[in-house]
Amino acid sequence: MTPKRDEELLAAHLAGISEAFGTLVARYTDEIYGFVLRFVGNAAAAEDLTQETFLQVHLAAGAFDPQRSFRPWLYTIAANKARDYLRGRGRRAELPLEARAADDEGPLGGQYLEAENVAPDEVADAEQARQTVRELIATMPEHLRLILVLGYYHQLPYAEMAEILDIPVGTVKSRLHSAVMHFAKLWRSRSRASTSEER
Repeated sequence: MTPKRDEELLAAHLAGISEAFGTLVARYTDEIYGFVLRFVGNAAAAEDLTQETFLQVHLAAGAFDPQRSFRPWLYTIAANKARDYLRGRGRRAELPLEARAADDEGPLGGQYLEAENVAPDEVADAEQARQTVRELIATMPEHLRLILVLGYYHQLPYAEMAEILDIPVGTVKSRLHSAVMHFAKLWRSRSRASTSEER
Protein backbone atom coordinates (compact mmCIF):
# COMPACT_ATOMS: atom_id res chain seq x y z
CA MET A 1 0.00 0.00 0.00
CA THR A 2 1.39 3.38 -1.04
CA PRO A 3 1.96 5.73 1.92
CA LYS A 4 -0.34 8.72 1.96
CA ARG A 5 1.03 12.04 0.83
CA ASP A 6 1.66 14.67 3.51
CA GLU A 7 -1.20 16.79 2.25
CA GLU A 8 -3.58 13.82 2.38
CA LEU A 9 -2.57 13.12 5.96
CA LEU A 10 -3.18 16.72 6.97
CA ALA A 11 -6.60 16.61 5.31
CA ALA A 12 -7.34 13.36 7.14
CA HIS A 13 -6.30 15.01 10.40
CA LEU A 14 -8.72 17.86 9.74
CA ALA A 15 -11.41 15.27 9.00
CA GLY A 16 -10.92 13.83 12.49
CA ILE A 17 -8.77 10.79 11.75
CA SER A 18 -6.59 10.83 14.85
CA GLU A 19 -3.68 8.69 13.64
CA ALA A 20 -3.08 10.88 10.58
CA PHE A 21 -1.37 13.64 12.53
CA GLY A 22 0.74 11.11 14.42
CA THR A 23 1.96 9.75 11.09
CA LEU A 24 3.04 13.23 10.01
CA VAL A 25 4.84 13.80 13.29
CA ALA A 26 6.65 10.46 13.02
CA ARG A 27 7.57 11.18 9.41
CA TYR A 28 9.17 14.56 10.09
CA THR A 29 10.29 14.73 13.73
CA ASP A 30 13.90 13.68 13.14
CA GLU A 31 14.25 15.87 10.06
CA ILE A 32 12.86 18.98 11.75
CA TYR A 33 14.85 18.35 14.92
CA GLY A 34 18.05 18.07 12.87
CA PHE A 35 17.25 21.28 11.02
CA VAL A 36 16.46 23.27 14.17
CA LEU A 37 19.48 21.87 16.02
CA ARG A 38 21.85 22.91 13.27
CA PHE A 39 20.28 26.36 13.14
CA VAL A 40 20.05 27.20 16.86
CA GLY A 41 22.82 24.96 18.15
CA ASN A 42 21.19 23.89 21.39
CA ALA A 43 19.89 20.34 21.76
CA ALA A 44 17.36 21.06 24.52
CA ALA A 45 16.04 24.10 22.68
CA ALA A 46 15.83 22.10 19.44
CA GLU A 47 13.64 19.49 21.17
CA ASP A 48 11.33 22.20 22.53
CA LEU A 49 11.18 24.04 19.22
CA THR A 50 10.40 20.83 17.35
CA GLN A 51 7.48 20.19 19.69
CA GLU A 52 6.33 23.80 19.30
CA THR A 53 6.52 23.44 15.53
CA PHE A 54 4.19 20.44 15.48
CA LEU A 55 1.87 22.11 17.97
CA GLN A 56 1.67 25.09 15.61
CA VAL A 57 0.99 22.76 12.68
CA HIS A 58 -1.84 21.19 14.68
CA LEU A 59 -3.32 24.56 15.61
CA ALA A 60 -2.96 26.09 12.15
CA ALA A 61 -3.88 23.02 10.09
CA GLY A 62 -7.20 24.55 9.10
CA ALA A 63 -5.42 27.55 7.58
CA PHE A 64 -3.13 25.41 5.40
CA ASP A 65 -3.58 26.06 1.69
CA PRO A 66 -4.17 22.61 0.12
CA GLN A 67 -2.71 23.95 -3.14
CA ARG A 68 0.67 24.22 -1.41
CA SER A 69 3.10 21.48 -0.44
CA PHE A 70 3.17 20.53 3.23
CA ARG A 71 6.93 20.20 3.66
CA PRO A 72 7.89 23.84 2.87
CA TRP A 73 5.05 25.02 5.12
CA LEU A 74 6.37 22.83 7.93
CA TYR A 75 9.90 24.17 7.47
CA THR A 76 8.60 27.73 7.41
CA ILE A 77 6.98 27.21 10.81
CA ALA A 78 10.13 25.57 12.19
CA ALA A 79 12.36 28.33 10.82
CA ASN A 80 10.14 31.02 12.32
CA LYS A 81 10.21 29.29 15.71
CA ALA A 82 13.99 28.98 15.53
CA ARG A 83 14.46 32.63 14.49
CA ASP A 84 12.23 33.80 17.32
CA TYR A 85 14.29 31.72 19.73
CA LEU A 86 17.58 33.15 18.44
CA ARG A 87 16.29 36.71 18.64
CA GLY A 88 15.33 36.08 22.22
CA ARG A 89 18.83 34.77 22.90
CA GLY A 90 20.65 37.64 21.24
CA ARG A 91 20.63 36.34 17.63
CA ARG A 92 23.51 33.90 18.12
CA ALA A 93 23.49 30.17 17.71
CA GLU A 94 24.94 28.55 20.81
CA LEU A 95 26.46 25.31 19.53
CA PRO A 96 27.67 23.75 22.77
CA LEU A 97 30.01 20.80 22.36
CA GLU A 98 27.20 18.29 22.74
CA ALA A 99 24.98 19.99 20.14
CA ARG A 100 25.04 17.56 17.30
CA ALA A 101 22.41 15.91 15.15
CA ALA A 102 22.47 12.14 15.25
CA ASP A 103 23.47 11.81 11.58
CA ASP A 104 25.48 15.07 11.30
CA GLU A 105 25.65 14.69 7.55
CA GLY A 106 26.01 17.22 4.80
CA PRO A 107 28.53 18.47 2.28
CA LEU A 108 30.10 20.79 4.83
CA GLY A 109 29.98 18.77 8.02
CA GLY A 110 29.23 15.34 6.79
CA GLN A 111 30.76 11.93 6.61
CA TYR A 112 34.46 12.49 7.09
CA LEU A 113 35.00 8.80 7.79
CA GLU A 114 34.45 6.32 5.01
CA ALA A 115 36.45 3.28 6.17
CA GLU A 116 35.27 1.00 8.94
CA ASN A 117 38.73 0.59 10.50
CA VAL A 118 39.87 4.14 11.15
CA ALA A 119 42.74 5.07 13.43
CA PRO A 120 41.74 6.85 16.68
CA ASP A 121 43.64 10.01 15.71
CA GLU A 122 41.67 10.17 12.44
CA VAL A 123 38.41 9.85 14.37
CA ALA A 124 39.50 12.72 16.61
CA ASP A 125 40.50 14.82 13.58
CA ALA A 126 37.15 14.21 11.90
CA GLU A 127 35.21 15.13 15.04
CA GLN A 128 37.32 18.27 15.42
CA ALA A 129 36.53 19.21 11.82
CA ARG A 130 32.79 18.73 12.44
CA GLN A 131 33.02 20.83 15.59
CA THR A 132 34.85 23.56 13.68
CA VAL A 133 32.14 23.53 11.01
CA ARG A 134 29.45 23.92 13.68
CA GLU A 135 31.31 26.77 15.37
CA LEU A 136 31.88 28.64 12.10
CA ILE A 137 28.26 28.29 10.99
CA ALA A 138 27.19 29.63 14.38
CA THR A 139 29.07 32.88 13.70
CA MET A 140 27.43 33.50 10.33
CA PRO A 141 24.63 36.04 9.86
CA GLU A 142 21.23 34.48 10.45
CA HIS A 143 20.01 34.65 6.84
CA LEU A 144 23.18 33.00 5.52
CA ARG A 145 23.24 30.36 8.24
CA LEU A 146 19.60 29.47 7.57
CA ILE A 147 20.01 29.02 3.83
CA LEU A 148 23.21 27.04 4.31
CA VAL A 149 21.45 24.60 6.63
CA LEU A 150 18.48 24.28 4.27
CA GLY A 151 20.54 23.97 1.11
CA TYR A 152 23.54 21.94 2.18
CA TYR A 153 22.57 19.87 5.19
CA HIS A 154 18.98 19.22 4.17
CA GLN A 155 19.49 19.64 0.43
CA LEU A 156 16.07 21.12 -0.20
CA PRO A 157 15.22 22.08 -3.78
CA TYR A 158 15.56 25.76 -4.70
CA ALA A 159 11.78 26.05 -5.14
CA GLU A 160 11.13 24.77 -1.61
CA MET A 161 13.74 27.08 -0.11
CA ALA A 162 12.19 29.99 -1.99
CA GLU A 163 8.79 29.13 -0.51
CA ILE A 164 10.16 28.69 3.01
CA LEU A 165 12.08 31.97 2.92
CA ASP A 166 9.48 33.85 0.84
CA ILE A 167 12.08 35.02 -1.70
CA PRO A 168 12.50 34.41 -5.45
CA VAL A 169 14.43 31.36 -6.64
CA GLY A 170 17.10 33.64 -8.10
CA THR A 171 17.63 35.19 -4.68
CA VAL A 172 17.90 31.72 -3.15
CA LYS A 173 20.70 30.84 -5.56
CA SER A 174 22.63 34.06 -4.99
CA ARG A 175 22.15 33.92 -1.21
CA LEU A 176 23.28 30.29 -1.08
CA HIS A 177 26.35 31.21 -3.11
CA SER A 178 27.05 34.07 -0.71
CA ALA A 179 26.64 31.72 2.25
CA VAL A 180 29.10 29.20 0.80
CA MET A 181 31.62 31.96 0.06
CA HIS A 182 31.20 33.36 3.56
CA PHE A 183 31.73 29.94 5.11
CA ALA A 184 34.79 29.31 2.92
CA LYS A 185 36.29 32.62 4.03
CA LEU A 186 35.72 31.74 7.68
CA TRP A 187 37.23 28.28 7.13
CA ARG A 188 40.35 29.70 5.47
CA SER A 189 40.76 32.24 8.25
CA ARG A 190 40.43 29.54 10.93
CA SER A 191 42.88 27.30 9.08
CA ARG A 192 45.47 30.08 8.82
CA ALA A 193 45.05 30.83 12.54
CA SER A 194 45.51 27.15 13.41
CA THR A 195 48.63 26.91 11.24
CA SER A 196 50.11 29.99 12.91
CA GLU A 197 49.48 28.54 16.37
CA GLU A 198 51.25 25.30 15.43
CA ARG A 199 54.42 27.13 14.41
